[in-house]
Amino acid sequence: MPSNAILETRVLTKRFPGVTALDGVSFYLRPGEVHGLCGENGAGKSTLIKTLSGIHPHGSYEGEILVEGNEARFTGIAEAQAAGIAVIYQELALVNNLTVAENIFLGNEPTRLGLIDWDKVYTDAAKLLKRFKLDIDPAARVGDLGTGLQQLVEIVKALAKKSRILILDEPTAALTEAEVDVLLEIIRGLRDEGVAAIYISHKLDEVFAISDRITVLRDGKSIVTLESAQTNAGEVIRHMVGRPIEDLFPKRQSKPGGTLLSVKNLTVADRHGDTILHDISFEVRAGEVLGIGGLMGSGRSETLMHIFGAWGERLNGDVQMSGKPSPIQNPRKAISEGLVMVTEDRKRYGLNLDKSIGFNLSLSSLEQIGYGFIDRNTEVARNQKIFGLLRVKAPSIETVVGTLSGGNQQKVVIGKALLTGPNIVFLDEPTRGIDVGAKLEVYEFVNQLTGEGKAVVLVSSELPELMGMSDRIVMLAEGHVGGVFMREEATQERLLAAAIKFHKAPVKV
Repeated sequence: MPSNAILETRVLTKRFPGVTALDGVSFYLRPGEVHGLCGENGAGKSTLIKTLSGIHPHGSYEGEILVEGNEARFTGIAEAQAAGIAVIYQELALVNNLTVAENIFLGNEPTRLGLIDWDKVYTDAAKLLKRFKLDIDPAARVGDLGTGLQQLVEIVKALAKKSRILILDEPTAALTEAEVDVLLEIIRGLRDEGVAAIYISHKLDEVFAISDRITVLRDGKSIVTLESAQTNAGEVIRHMVGRPIEDLFPKRQSKPGGTLLSVKNLTVADRHGDTILHDISFEVRAGEVLGIGGLMGSGRSETLMHIFGAWGERLNGDVQMSGKPSPIQNPRKAISEGLVMVTEDRKRYGLNLDKSIGFNLSLSSLEQIGYGFIDRNTEVARNQKIFGLLRVKAPSIETVVGTLSGGNQQKVVIGKALLTGPNIVFLDEPTRGIDVGAKLEVYEFVNQLTGEGKAVVLVSSELPELMGMSDRIVMLAEGHVGGVFMREEATQERLLAAAIKFHKAPVKV
């Protein structure tokens, strides 16, 4: 390790009951360096952050943390912050009812004669925002800002404490492309000023765009540290998953059969009476993946949710399952008819985070394991089977779902859906917020479903994913069908052109 490392870990090990989350992690951070940290969900990234930031205090782990060559023995977050370490989490820690300036200096307010100097709070906040070229009113209420601007305020808040080490955990997950560009430019400016940063992201293009070096974690171990300029995404992925990745999208062997779902001229209004979906038509066959793409607000999720019985008032159109009119009026009826949906928001709609894996797996199929009472033996046996099949990284099915990584939570949501015994599976952004290894497993599950003769409808905002996994692709544009493409004729340019077909204003591509 170099003598000028601003932050260093030596053989850092952190154990929880039944699992070793960190297993001898060693790495170092140079002053003025952006260090990418990559790894699958469950690789140990979150535990490492919590250990470096004092959430897991000294004495709860083995090994050493050094700041500027001296061992740090943090007993809490405040001590880590005092040492110059700030963490910007994906889950923002802002107070919506306070102003931007109040949030920036919360707990760190300048005082005068024992009282908060409010003039200085707002003046200094304005200077900080101007320094980073952010056009944000310091007097604006944080709750009135978009998620992207809130993320940028969170970073300014950390810098107001004169932090020398920034740890950014999936900082662009909720940002637009323009906001991502702003964020990366801010980080580059901080690097020039000598601030060091650990940048954690599943988006390897961002990691390569901003990082000087990249460390890969796998199964709690630090596998390798690479110079960004001397490696590539393929090598990083290989180290992350522990095997060569010849093709990110595994080939499917199934041949499409008869039509399982047919949608014709579907027109749907929201609860305010505004028409959101206009004359949507498509069909899905057994053993086939139909991809649905489009820009934000195009109606992708609304289409799936309406057919599933969870949203909207049908004004016109016909939905048939296996050639018969669909009687679906609510999700419970949909599941009984062999249609299941994996929601894009697993934490809000897909899981009870305070309950066990087994509890969550059973939620959508309780009627299959008892009438009036639950056959506990049957429940445990089938939950244990799907738990093993999906390779969920957890000590047991009694593990609380909220303690799992994002990728493993997603496996539980998919497992819950599969236990309903569906013929048609709706997957709405099934790989959002999970790493490349977990994505590969999701893709393998999709191929398994189609191999069993099931029909899959896949909504994704990632064009390469749509092109790699779909047999046919329907692109939606402002609630209309902008185009339908066979897999072999789909290109990113053609798909994007179909997605903006109904836009009246020019769109920057």
